[in-house]
Amino acid sequence: MRHQSVLLQEVLSGLEPKEGSVYLDLTLGDGGHAEAVSKRIGPRGHIIGLDRDKNAVTRSQALLVSLESRVTFKTASWKELGAVLKEAGESMIDSALLDLGMSSFELEESGKGFSFQKSEPLQMTYGDPAEALFTARDIVNSWDEEHLRDILLGYGEEKSAGRIAKAIVARRAESSIETTKDLVEVVESVHPRRGKIHPATKTFQALRMAVNDEVGELERVLPGVWSYLRPKGRLAVISFESITDRIVKRFMKISESNEDGKRINKKVIRASREEGISNPRARSAKLRIIEKLR
Repeated sequence: MRHQSVLLQEVLSGLEPKEGSVYLDLTLGDGGHAEAVSKRIGPRGHIIGLDRDKNAVTRSQALLVSLESRVTFKTASWKELGAVLKEAGESMIDSALLDLGMSSFELEESGKGFSFQKSEPLQMTYGDPAEALFTARDIVNSWDEEHLRDILLGYGEEKSAGRIAKAIVARRAESSIETTKDLVEVVESVHPRRGKIHPATKTFQALRMAVNDEVGELERVLPGVWSYLRPKGRLAVISFESITDRIVKRFMKISESNEDGKRINKKVIRASREEGISNPRARSAKLRIIEKLR
């Protein structure tokens, strides 16, 4: 089943992609947003799509073979943005999207340990695990208790961060924590499962963000994308965690106060009730859009 693109119509309405324009998708995924934008920018338009996961790029290429627009898909990290644009023959862009959510494929089929619903190796890397500085397994088996607590609290906003960190250290003293099942058992020893939200949700979120340096990457890429936007160009960002949404909101407020940009929506845009029912992952999505003035 293809991943459902979150807030698709809201993104299109906010970005207002024009015929013949250049659109940059920094989180290509299955290409749902890119496909919709292509219908707006037409055959004279250019879509440039990036993703750190080569499988995502391969899937998008297969799904989007019939696009009328010129397309450039690249397996690359955000820090390679300048080189990617140069290779694509573009020096400036007209619109850009950052969808910070995870695709259904990453969660359910990648086998990298993003989901606590099945037993998988604890990797949690968006790119090739062999190229990662460290994996989730490295964190839970070697980082000290204080750093574990700080990660769980800072990235996951986990109220029981201290107790979970202590439980992780105690468990690994007996045997290493190798799989998602092992980690879930540790968390559930502190937080027995109650209600709809799984007790390991925030722990998995925190480890994923730490492994992929999501906060640092986002703080670096926002001004980078901004520098390539033409005047009147627009940037849209979809966040799913409070910590990333705060970074996006702060960046846009600063750009507006410097009179470099104008926020299209002062109030965050959320999914409709209907979309939330058809796609539960959309319920936590927050969309912010800003236009570059000069």
